[in-house]
Amino acid sequence: MFTIANAQLWVHDQDEALAFYTENVGMEVRADATIAELGDFRWLTVGPAGQPDMAIVLMAIPGPPIMDPETAEQVRGLMAKGFAGTVFLATEDCQAAYEELKGRGVEFTEQPEERPYGIDSAFRDPSGNSIRLTQVRELAEI
Repeated sequence: MFTIANAQLWVHDQDEALAFYTENVGMEVRADATIAELGDFRWLTVGPAGQPDMAIVLMAIPGPPIMDPETAEQVRGLMAKGFAGTVFLATEDCQAAYEELKGRGVEFTEQPEERPYGIDSAFRDPSGNSIRLTQVRELAEI
């Protein structure tokens, strides 16, 4: 058996992403380490308070030899459209979480709205990644 420990989002600027996810969204830093042996690679992760076994890696887009310039540009293009990755955040009260995050400066692309599965809303981070904020309703078993 295994568990999921990390999910990854590409970011343009790790410091900007760190500030957004900690100050605006309210997450905690899980790891922030620079590894000199890997060309000063920075391993930066954040996660929700109260969920220490899961983290989001805020990964800078690497250059050669890891990623060629054409691929890096394709990733940037997908990020600009909000299609390079999505994180789904669950909450017990979508409207209250929406109001709290708006008060912290988060700009939503979709306000809370009733859906067949619950109440759903969305915002994007400074790099363009899509973040869904959802109050999931119990679904009837099929």
